[in-house]
Amino acid sequence: MKALAVFVNLVDSINEYVGRGVAWMTLLMVLITFAVVILRYVYAVGWVWLQESYVWLHGMVFMFGAGYTLLHNGHVRVDIFYRPNDTRYKAWVDLVGSLLLIMPLIVIVFLVSFDYVAASWMRLEESREAGGLPGLFLLKSVILAFCVLTGLQGLSLAGRSILVLAGHPEFKPDDQETEPI
Repeated sequence: MKALAVFVNLVDSINEYVGRGVAWMTLLMVLITFAVVILRYVYAVGWVWLQESYVWLHGMVFMFGAGYTLLHNGHVRVDIFYRPNDTRYKAWVDLVGSLLLIMPLIVIVFLVSFDYVAASWMRLEESREAGGLPGLFLLKSVILAFCVLTGLQGLSLAGRSILVLAGHPEFKPDDQETEPI
């Protein structure tokens, strides 16, 4: 159980760190969007690479932030069945959900996208737009990073649930109300 606890804490800290970094990308995305609007409508100037940059940032924020969102229970769930129940029930739901829903989805996305990303790397793919950003292959690689970060967080959620079910209430997610196990 100690190894499982170390794994859970390690994965949680990785996604916490990545999620906090992604928050700064969000600020950058807003600033770039503001600049594009001002340049276009005030000065009648537009650069494709600048417009693409905030779209790329949006994709990266979403993909890199998915593990962080899962860590902080920000994903979609039917709370009318989940919220009113006790900690053990929630741990079972989280365990089954992570193993039967999250992990298969992540594996499928990884397997389907691997060749897609590899082909982009082989061509060193760039934007199809004239004046667009080079390095589209790097953006496509974010799909695999999404799979790794979210998959690890799904395993961490399963591990956390196992620890709670084994009688380690200190691994109960912070945002859940204190209840007897």
